[in-house]
Amino acid sequence: MDPHTAFCPNLACPARGQVGRGTITVHSWKERRYRCQVCRRTFAATTGTPLYRLQAEAALVLVVLSLLSWGCPVQALVHTFALDERTVATWLQRAGQHCQQVHAHLIQQGQVDLQHVQADELWVKLVGQRAWLAMAMAVPSHLWLGGVLSRQRDLALITTLIQQVRACARWWAILVCVDGLAAYVTACLRVFRHPVFTGRRGRPRLVVEPGLLIGQVVKRYAQRHVVSTSQRVVRGTARAIGAVLEVTGTGAGIHTSYIERLNATFRGHLAPLVRRGRAIAHAVATLEAGMWLVGSAYNWCWPHDSLRLQAPVGSGRAWLARTPAMAAGLTDHPWTLRDLLHYRVPPPAWLPPKRRGRPPSRSRPAQEQ
Repeated sequence: MDPHTAFCPNLACPARGQVGRGTITVHSWKERRYRCQVCRRTFAATTGTPLYRLQAEAALVLVVLSLLSWGCPVQALVHTFALDERTVATWLQRAGQHCQQVHAHLIQQGQVDLQHVQADELWVKLVGQRAWLAMAMAVPSHLWLGGVLSRQRDLALITTLIQQVRACARWWAILVCVDGLAAYVTACLRVFRHPVFTGRRGRPRLVVEPGLLIGQVVKRYAQRHVVSTSQRVVRGTARAIGAVLEVTGTGAGIHTSYIERLNATFRGHLAPLVRRGRAIAHAVATLEAGMWLVGSAYNWCWPHDSLRLQAPVGSGRAWLARTPAMAAGLTDHPWTLRDLLHYRVPPPAWLPPKRRGRPPSRSRPAQEQ
């Protein structure tokens, strides 16, 4: 327990979310509780994490969630560790909500240089129904930008996904490569717009980002097999798209191979996504929780061979492993699943309450005679 890295989670405390101010002390080493010297309240070290108020051992929860992120079916975990299926589902829901909050706090803050983005959607078979999972990634860093689940493959699904991409982007002058679904073009042109203020009355006109480039890969099918593909420049020029691909080193033409490889990774690490498998999810919420767990572990915990760098001479190793979060400049070391699940998202800064009612009258200074 380190009080210098903890912060008060009390939303009514003026010192909430502040780290290293000397306002946090250890209240009980045995019970692992801190104490805030400002609001005089105590809180557990696991407050704000999926392990808060769990009766099971933290080591068991970490092992189960780690196996879930590597594609282990729930039935195997229930049989191996003698757990109830509802208990494992609860742990997965907690972990998924926590990973979603961490993703929004660290990635969706408009600080990532995307440059080249690819997006795609895949259908998922559930018990008695099916859903669509749309995801996007930054190709140069292989950073997973988020995903959306929906029962319908429509414009609302794609617009929500593109809004997540916009929340991550530092600059909007990016290249977006997608498949032939027309909703991608409509969503990009609607989301990547900024108002132009002219000083006149009325609503300002929205203008699409001039540096936005859109390319499509149109596939033609025959008997459920791809027979041909063609590339289409939707926005920008072929020379501009080729320049971005050359600078980022992500190919020579319009393609979606990186996001398709990411889809295969998710199918291998999330049991309900396996084709023709028996571990089918019953609800969309369970599938969504697993998506956030696998996506966050992919970004922060799993090194990629294609992102590794040559190690300095004399370091005793040949390569330096990097995760997508390291390649994007969000961290300087690979995380463990324990680090991910123990990360506490700080609450927003405290603001003094606004004064209500009539403002106090100011006394006038006495005039000298």
